[in-house]
Amino acid sequence: MSENTISLGHIAITVKDMDASVLFYTEALGLKKAFEIAHPETGAPWIVYLNVREGEFIELFYGGEEKNPWQSKRAGVQHLCFCVSDIHAAVKKILDAGFSMDVMPNEGCDTNWQAWTKDPDGVRIELMSIAPTSPHAKYM
Repeated sequence: MSENTISLGHIAITVKDMDASVLFYTEALGLKKAFEIAHPETGAPWIVYLNVREGEFIELFYGGEEKNPWQSKRAGVQHLCFCVSDIHAAVKKILDAGFSMDVMPNEGCDTNWQAWTKDPDGVRIELMSIAPTSPHAKYM
């Protein structure tokens, strides 16, 4: 019997401003816009797919709204983590695209280098450069 495998298929995020979100994920993070799907009933724009790598996507849904400001935590996406080979180059690309960083590159307790930013809707984005000594390395 073969072993069951699992990989990331997609992460879905509902966004308030599709243009700003596509700009962030393509220009700041370097993902490629793959395709769009119209709503099957209305024909209106519905989902934009961004390709992370073979078989892995971010789905951006139109129609996001502001959440109540007093909700400190909400269900749903807490953060996305993108592994990068050069964390300093990745941070520079984000800053050059006009976005900001919440935490500049630093070494975490797992020995990986990490940095943090947010997309235009406030979704936290972790950038991580895997160190050969980290527990993650054996799964790469």
